[in-house]
Amino acid sequence: MASRKPTVQYIHMKECCTISLPKAPRKSYTVEEAVETIGFGRFHVLLVIIMGSTSVAEAMEIMLLAVISPVIRCEWRLEEWQVAMVTTMVFLGFMSCSWVWGYLADRYGRWKILLLVTVWSSYYSGVTSFAHTYGWFVFLRSMVGCGVAGHSQGFILMTEFMPSKYRGRILPLGQIFWLLGSTIEILLAYLIIPTLGWRWLVRISTIPSIILLVLFKCIPESARYNVSEGNSQLAKKTLNHIAKMNHSCLPPGTLTEFETPKRGRLFDLIDAEYRRTTLQSWFIWLGTAFAYYGLVLTSSELLEDNPVCGDGGSSTAAVNTLETCHCKMFESADYQTMVISTLGEFLFVPFSPFVIETLGRRRSLALTMGASGVFFLFLNFCSSRGVLTALLFVLRALVAANFTIIYIYTAEVYPTTIRSLGLGCCSSMARIGAMIAPFVAQVLMGTWPVTALCFFSAMCIICSVLAFTLPIETKGRAMQEIHPSTSSI
Repeated sequence: MASRKPTVQYIHMKECCTISLPKAPRKSYTVEEAVETIGFGRFHVLLVIIMGSTSVAEAMEIMLLAVISPVIRCEWRLEEWQVAMVTTMVFLGFMSCSWVWGYLADRYGRWKILLLVTVWSSYYSGVTSFAHTYGWFVFLRSMVGCGVAGHSQGFILMTEFMPSKYRGRILPLGQIFWLLGSTIEILLAYLIIPTLGWRWLVRISTIPSIILLVLFKCIPESARYNVSEGNSQLAKKTLNHIAKMNHSCLPPGTLTEFETPKRGRLFDLIDAEYRRTTLQSWFIWLGTAFAYYGLVLTSSELLEDNPVCGDGGSSTAAVNTLETCHCKMFESADYQTMVISTLGEFLFVPFSPFVIETLGRRRSLALTMGASGVFFLFLNFCSSRGVLTALLFVLRALVAANFTIIYIYTAEVYPTTIRSLGLGCCSSMARIGAMIAPFVAQVLMGTWPVTALCFFSAMCIICSVLAFTLPIETKGRAMQEIHPSTSSI
């Protein structure tokens, strides 16, 4: 029987056409959405501690001027205008470089500029301790002012990494670091100047800045800046690192990429979109610094010899000798008064997050500015030392709150592409107010005290009106990534 051959069947399929199924849209997310999804966690605690410590270093350098003024006056036999010139030159350096550091930070990154200015200020502060002439001392302290002007980049980094609902709650607490630095400097002066001298005080005051140089490596560059530069891979790596530290995760999808060739342009601050905001903010910053530093200087004048209750001090001026004029050193009571006055800034700290989040940035600033103006008027009434101390205590809290709120508002209102430049220019305007303050608080106060106090009051009230009429409210508003004029590029 013949074997049966197996049947082989062939199936031929001819491809006639190709059918393409629609692909699902690719998900993407922005840095703002990533920051909101990650939330607040361990990374942000570390961020607040390290970046907040830049305020400690800055406050110590500024307060240093107040505590060593009597010593250098005695050592170099300085007149009052020469002592005031030290403060003026420091703020001149501050004003000259604030916008420069802001411009460079928008161009080359916040972290790099913060590292550079910390090295700069530490170096020149340390060298100041070896100055043997008044001229060199003034020059070196002005160079310190140039460096300290860039410390605001630490606040920018905090703002850009902070979720929106926590910015109004956490950022006001940064005022604690400034108060801590001021208090530490006063206590160090009390302990070191009578024993080791002012030069060792200057050297020891640079230690916080040196420690910060080591800690900065724990904080990455701003992811918002990296995206604006077109480096989305590095931005995503940074966001992954933050999410891992916070035991969180990123949104699904890919990070939105965009790059704008126009970053950090001064004219962007005064174009149609931000012109009114910028101009009003500049004046508010000027008035804020004028009131704050004016109060610091006025407090010592009122507590030492209240000109409101006297005859202007003409009798005491006639009996001043060269010795008492040049060598009046701080005593224990003076240091205690400085500490009490500084601690007044803590008064508003527990309430500031609630007020800022409830009323918003504009109305909160208008409220504290208006209250500052009213309390400056109260100083025109002759009162006991206890009442005067209480008034100064409350007023110190109000003028400090003004600084806190305007810092937050300015960092939130500008887009990433001009945020550092915007804050830097505002800070420069503030130093103009700080430079004017000594002439009102020390010169005009001695002859026309009522006029001087009314000048401070009027400035605060004007700033209150400007704050209330600011065109943009940033409460609950997402931080803008790019300038509207470059969004189509």
